[in-house]
Amino acid sequence: MTTARPLASWRVLVPRGGSWGDRVAARVREYGGIPVVAPMLNFASAEDPAALANALHELQDGQFDWIVLTSATTVDVLVSQGTRIPDATRVAAVGETTAAALSLAGYRVDFVPTSDNSARGLVKEWPASDIRGRVLVPQSDIAEPTLVAGLTKLGFSAEYVTAYRTVGVPVSPEVAADVASGRIGALLITSGSVARQVAAQLTPLPEGTVLVCIGPRTAFDTRAAGLPVHAIAEERTSDALIAALVDYVTG
Repeated sequence: MTTARPLASWRVLVPRGGSWGDRVAARVREYGGIPVVAPMLNFASAEDPAALANALHELQDGQFDWIVLTSATTVDVLVSQGTRIPDATRVAAVGETTAAALSLAGYRVDFVPTSDNSARGLVKEWPASDIRGRVLVPQSDIAEPTLVAGLTKLGFSAEYVTAYRTVGVPVSPEVAADVASGRIGALLITSGSVARQVAAQLTPLPEGTVLVCIGPRTAFDTRAAGLPVHAIAEERTSDALIAALVDYVTG
């Protein structure tokens, strides 16, 4: 390996597709690696669309003081429903990726945690002067209650609604065989859901397979799924994820 191409000869599993997957794949190539884009999750409509529609109606009617968004997928749901967020309703995003999705969709962002892009970080950094009223928290059907519980403890009337369902996607037999043989040497773990899919579909992993997690919470969930963690991105961004892999490989 050379310094300029530290991932030369490395095949890296990228577990998400779309623009995110394209961007990460490009970064892997910049470092000389070979990205293998194999989406392991997909998203489906909420099982109770009436509950979601009612919550979004109340949102547009100005009945919520805040809405908290935890993923770009939730932003896609708002867009698909033609949701308008009133000027009086403030908008919080759990991290920069979600904030960027909101901005691209034409929504403003009033608050993003700076040091910890997670549900815990958002609750911890929430401005004390802005704790009041009702908060709408639209999330995946498998989202943990951490955020709603934390906001409630702060003093909000926090209300969760299922915005979409997260479903696993089987990888191709070729990808599974390449992981099993060690031909794919590194796996990028972008969420607890991805970790659980890796555990369900791809274990046992070869001893030399490197797992890199996007942040401490994902690392915790990855270990809880029975998987090893070799490196953790300092920030919940795609660039930090690739940087953590490069640091591990060159370490």
